Amino acid sequence: MIDPQRIPVIVGIGECIDRDNLQEPRALLAEAARIAGAEAAGLLQQVDSIDVVAIMSCQYDKIGQLLASDLGISPAHAEESVAGGEKPVRLLGEVAERIAAGTSKVALICGAEAMRTRARAAQNGPPLDWGPVDPTAKPLTALDFVTPHAARYGLVQPTHVYPLYENATRHTWGQSFSQAQQESARIWSQNADAASGNASAWLGKPHSAEQIIEDSDSNRMIAYPYRKLMVANPMVNQAGAILVTSLARAQAAGIPPSKIIYIWSGARANEASDFLIRDRFDHSTAQDAVLQSTLAQAELQPSDIDLVEFYSCFPTVPKMARRTLGFPLEKRLSLAGGLTFFGGPANNYMTHALAAAVRELREHKGHNALIYGQGEFVTKHAAIVLANTPPLKSPQMLDVQADANAAAGPQSRLLESYQGAATIESFTIIYDRNGTPSQAPVVARTPNGERVICLVPGDDQAVINLLLSQDPIGRDGYITHEEQGLLRFHINAPT
Repeated sequence: MIDPQRIPVIVGIGECIDRDNLQEPRALLAEAARIAGAEAAGLLQQVDSIDVVAIMSCQYDKIGQLLASDLGISPAHAEESVAGGEKPVRLLGEVAERIAAGTSKVALICGAEAMRTRARAAQNGPPLDWGPVDPTAKPLTALDFVTPHAARYGLVQPTHVYPLYENATRHTWGQSFSQAQQESARIWSQNADAASGNASAWLGKPHSAEQIIEDSDSNRMIAYPYRKLMVANPMVNQAGAILVTSLARAQAAGIPPSKIIYIWSGARANEASDFLIRDRFDHSTAQDAVLQSTLAQAELQPSDIDLVEFYSCFPTVPKMARRTLGFPLEKRLSLAGGLTFFGGPANNYMTHALAAAVRELREHKGHNALIYGQGEFVTKHAAIVLANTPPLKSPQMLDVQADANAAAGPQSRLLESYQGAATIESFTIIYDRNGTPSQAPVVARTPNGERVICLVPGDDQAVINLLLSQDPIGRDGYITHEEQGLLRFHINAPT
């Protein structure tokens, strides 16, 4: 039996949403924290640790300390994390470790975004009076997360990169385009159902599988094969907070047992930050290692898991994860509603997912919940188990990087200059707002196995049609040097 002083538990959750574009992230953070504190009599005033999930819509000067001041508390630790969609899960695991070690008594994890308000202000003004901002901070852009070489070929936004995994996995799993789209649509429709019952969701209404994949002006193709209703929606104003303490302190505060949710162990690992040198695009060994280790530490089989939240910025992520654990297609893979329908508040979605899991466990909709977050471009991975019973052993956020590395193949040798025969490994087609192909980044392999990134112009109808055929992966072609040093993919060698 673990000492109750060393058993970490969640005792408060708070969420808020600003549809009227009135509040900055700092104010939303404080509101969510106060809502969480209201669930745990007096514990918010005892917080000795604040972790703020990296905020993208405003680069504050020491936001952790600003929030502490707003809340009227003086924690010893008040920091903002680095970017990553997995961060709320990883932070929860690290907080649980500190509670278990006795180095923290009450901890707050929170995050907020007001990207919609910022976008509206950029369009219509006047300038936003948010702050204080960090005078030395450089505004982050998508270019901060990709290599210059990837950027030259249009692989900058997540919507451009995740399709490389989607199309590669479809090929490996032997699915037709229709079968893969139907699987994505079914998962996303389940997500929409979850969002429709979530008061904090941005787009809280059901969507059928047919609606999610239908071709319409309001559901245009973004990057093949993803339509608008299949991608994350970052233009939201949302905040979430989680309050954590020990079981003993929760009991001393008079918190009812039905409101206490236990934190079990988790795991974390990363893929190579440069996605162009990874071994393949049809799996993630970091994802596999994290999910498998998390269940192993909990001594659970996949069939023992009642509730699931798989990060769902794009369909390929939960599709790979469900196969790793052998979950059937009918199993619900989101509790909050996913980043399309709940909303994609930058790095903070998983805080809301954790809140949704706490609600469902409190309502006895399951005995446990597996929560998996992912960041950047299938790069950062973290998972954890929550339950309504104590863990079997002291929780930890286990680093399983060695397992992920051991399972991966050799990193790919990337050629920045090449001319000659090549075979398609994966691809996407990027569309403009009128639904016309603008260009198609193609990842190819040379006969010697090196990897090459090249482009197909949007007006090269012959190659675009090839890519839109049932499965072009494995098709041979030819790469040439073009203007500005870019490489171009052809069906046949130019004469």
